[in-house]
Amino acid sequence: MKDFHKLKVWEKAHKLTLLIYLLTRKFPKDELYGLTSQMRRASSSIPTNIAEGCGHNSQAEFNRFLHLAMGSSSELEYQLILTHDLEYMDDEMYLILSTELNEVRRMLNSLIQKVKRDGEIL
Repeated sequence: MKDFHKLKVWEKAHKLTLLIYLLTRKFPKDELYGLTSQMRRASSSIPTNIAEGCGHNSQAEFNRFLHLAMGSSSELEYQLILTHDLEYMDDEMYLILSTELNEVRRMLNSLIQKVKRDGEIL
């Protein structure tokens, strides 16, 4: 079993999730069960899958959960575009969140490649 707290990508994904929760508090109430819920689920799914993967003893399972986290990051990427286009956030916030998400995606990709290449990482 690996300690997900030691992974910088988990820490960065957790911080991104907190930012998404703060952002979605300001969304229209009619989005509560729509975009608000979807963005919160997608963002929290990234660190959740990293943590869950660390709980498995198999590197193959860990790798599978990292790929699930990557899928959730793609989902969140689109939701950020939609949120911006609907004018639920300004250009500055969109740039900040997109940059943070892209960094998480790069870190996830690096970790996936490292697990593939080296096996054990923690």
